[in-house]
Formats: sequence, C-alpha cells, structure tokens
Amino acid sequence: MKKIIAAIDGLKFSDSAVHYAVHLAQETNAHLVGVFLDDFTYHSYKIYELVSKTGGVDEEKHKRLERADERTREEAVNHFTKACREAGLNYTIHHDKSIALHELLHESIYADLLVIENKETLTHYEETIPTQFIRDLLSEVQCPVLVVPKKYKPLDKLILLYDGQPSSVHAIRTFSYLFPELKYLETEVVSVRESRGNRHIPDDRLMKEFMKRHFPQANYTVLNGYADTEIPENLKAQNNNILVVLGAYERSRVSRWFRESLADVLMEQIDAPLFIAPR
Repeated sequence: MKKIIAAIDGLKFSDSAVHYAVHLAQETNAHLVGVFLDDFTYHSYKIYELVSKTGGVDEEKHKRLERADERTREEAVNHFTKACREAGLNYTIHHDKSIALHELLHESIYADLLVIENKETLTHYEETIPTQFIRDLLSEVQCPVLVVPKKYKPLDKLILLYDGQPSSVHAIRTFSYLFPELKYLETEVVSVRESRGNRHIPDDRLMKEFMKRHFPQANYTVLNGYADTEIPENLKAQNNNILVVLGAYERSRVSRWFRESLADVLMEQIDAPLFIAPR
C-alpha cells in the first residue's frame, strides 16, 4: 500500500489539494495522511493587531484571536476527515507544530507522494505563484510532489514532458510505478527540438522501447522552437483536463529544459496539476 501525504494549512484549507489527494488515494488504494502544518509561528492575525491603545499587548484580544485560529484549524481537520470517510479511505492525521517547511521536508522522507496547492505560503501574506514556500519545498523535497491548482478537475489526459535528459525519464518512470492505475488515460509525450527540421524525439529508438513497457498507447508530439515558450503554449491549447509530468526541480543544476524557470512558468501559467519527481 502506498502512502500519500496532503500538506494542509489549517487556517487556509485547500479543497483542491484534499480533493486531488483523495482521488489518487482511491485510484491506488493508498493510505492518505493529512499533514496539518500548525506552525507555532503562524497565525491568521498580524502582530500589530494585538497592540492596545496604551502601546502594550492586548492579552484578551490575543487569547480571542488564538481561540479563533484553533476553531478554524479544527474545522479543517473535520473537513479532511469527512472527505476521507466518504471516500472509504484508510487515513491518518498528523499535526506538525514546528517550522512548517522543515516538518514537511521531514515528512516527505517517508512518503510516496506529496500533494500541495501551488499557492501555499504558510503565512498570512498572499504571494504570486510559485510562492517562496513552494520553491523552497521543491528544492529539497525527498519524494515526488503533485503541485495542484486552486480548482480540482477530474483527470482526462497525461502529458509527459521529455527532453532526453535522465531527469525527465526518471519522472516518467516514477509516475508509472506510482500510478499504474492511471495508464488508461490518454497519454502524450511532448518534446521540443530547436532545429526546425528535426521531428524526432531524443534517443528515439531507446525512448520508444522504454515507453512500450510503461505507456504502450502513448502518442508523441515534437514541437520546434524553445521549450520555455513552446511547452506552455502547447499545454494552454489542450482541450482536456491534463496532468503534466516533468523532471526534477533543481536550483543548483541547469539542464536544457527542466531548470527552475520552466517549472516556475508552468506553475504560473498552466491551470493543471504538475507531477515533479526529485532525484
């Protein structure tokens, strides 16, 4: 039985992350863990709201706001529990009360998949996508991550991004091992070649031999141009509810495709879940 963890901000509950996590746990008969990141440094209120007219801390207001946060977090747990029970899942709840990023990275060591919404900040501030929290998480995470958009959509199609680099093959292989149950979905392998006369995927013979053992019904699309522009435009034009599989998110290494910039562009521009596999 696989173990899927859903990262949940109890003060800003993500219906989308829970919905995707529940769906995938159902598909794979996985154990689902709701990781509630109750970071002791994180509150829904701002510190200046606690200042009294005399300049000190209004202790009564502080207690009132803390109780309100506790109730909000309890409601989030109830929503998660209800979703799991209605789906008939085997599930567990973890309350991680230390620094959220450190706790989640530690949890990822012992998981097969982490599901998180792309706008998570674990602060009361709003940030543009991808947030700093998501960037830092993806740079150090120890298991594959499914970064999901704000709204849940049932999956119709898999898009496997392939550039001939080991990281892209690793991501496809990892996804295949994790989700053999999803191979019934329409599947397309998308590559980009800068030379306009080149219509073959990299390592054509070896890759297609590999794919026949993992996604035998896959179709192949070769785009011409630069990946940073061609990939987003292709994905935006898709008529299906897609899930995109791409290589590792690594700040320290620059690969021809799956460097930080492309992953960030996709999170920002594509309204679809992204499966990212670390190496």
